[in-house]
Amino acid sequence: MNKKFKLDTNLVRGGLTRSNFNETSEAIFINSGFVYDSAEQAEAIFKGKKSGFQYTRYANPTIEMFEQRLALLDGSEACFATASGMAAVFGSMMCQLQAGDHVVSASALFGSCRYILNDILPKFGIEVTFVDGKNINEWKKNIKNNTKIFFFESPSNPCLEIIDIKQVCSIAKKNKITTIVDNIFASPVLQQPVKFGADIVIYSGTKHIDGQGRAMGGAICSTKKFKEDILKPFLRHTGPCISPFNAWILLKSLETIKIRVLAQSNNALQISKFLEKHKKIEEVYYPGLKSFSQYLLAKKQQSAGGTMIAFKIKGGKKEAFKFINKLKIFDISNNLGDAKSLITHPTTTTHKILGEEARLSLGITPNLIRLSIGLEDVNDLKEDLLYALK
Repeated sequence: MNKKFKLDTNLVRGGLTRSNFNETSEAIFINSGFVYDSAEQAEAIFKGKKSGFQYTRYANPTIEMFEQRLALLDGSEACFATASGMAAVFGSMMCQLQAGDHVVSASALFGSCRYILNDILPKFGIEVTFVDGKNINEWKKNIKNNTKIFFFESPSNPCLEIIDIKQVCSIAKKNKITTIVDNIFASPVLQQPVKFGADIVIYSGTKHIDGQGRAMGGAICSTKKFKEDILKPFLRHTGPCISPFNAWILLKSLETIKIRVLAQSNNALQISKFLEKHKKIEEVYYPGLKSFSQYLLAKKQQSAGGTMIAFKIKGGKKEAFKFINKLKIFDISNNLGDAKSLITHPTTTTHKILGEEARLSLGITPNLIRLSIGLEDVNDLKEDLLYALK
């Protein structure tokens, strides 16, 4: 399969490689190693003169099918699957950074992403500058001679801050800087950052790609050259590989990701409009709302508002907890992009690690609540929210 086919076809058949048994569903190659017909063949494969599999930490038929299918959906030339989304974030940076390099990152980040940039990278002698990602001038004025990477989430976790991908990537290219975009909230269904100039796109397969709370996984989408020359040597030798079974789950889930994400996004739009009108809600953050401060930019970059909503309930932590605990359908979970609707309190869970000052600077207040909208009947979801708000 290749890019000449339409998206829906590639989601079902992209990357498909059948074994000699001609199975209908993609096979799971659960084995860790592979054998060779001869010592000469083994030598040729290790030298790269012949194609073939060596070891699942390097590559695997099932994993390769998932990588090829996701690359087609993302619009990238290549993809490398990892054990988790955070392994993808860390690997995409460390494969190209060394002591003395500089990274510019948007401030609005998931807690673990912020920890990597704020706490881990400096230990390796890598300087990191955090900026207001919405302010294009902030990216420009913080470039140094040793700046190697621009990193940001769009939309961001949890307040759905949107960054102008095209403008930031344009600045990066003029200064020979690599742009890494975390596209987890939007998913590859609603947004393809490579179309706006991104060099590398990060995914957590655990989120919308699986979408059913079953498997850990991540992915780094890039050019073929970057994957082969820079990324692959680093990941092969450091070992954050995805298991073939998890890769198979994610591969099969890609068949339905478009249907799921579009349906969930439609539910999310209706829920956000419902919340916006309720007297006990202080503010709603959802890219699909016309009242959203970055609505026009979101509309330019995304084909829909997405599955995620953040809102502030009137009051503080006490009122937020009371509301959360009264819900009957929404599950309390820090996961997202699931077929089941989920709710979390960022201040005490996903963004606890940031500290109070950093959280407040990003608008993550004790009364902020994050919703991941699922596939349930939207009227049932509204009734559940209404009950809890009462």
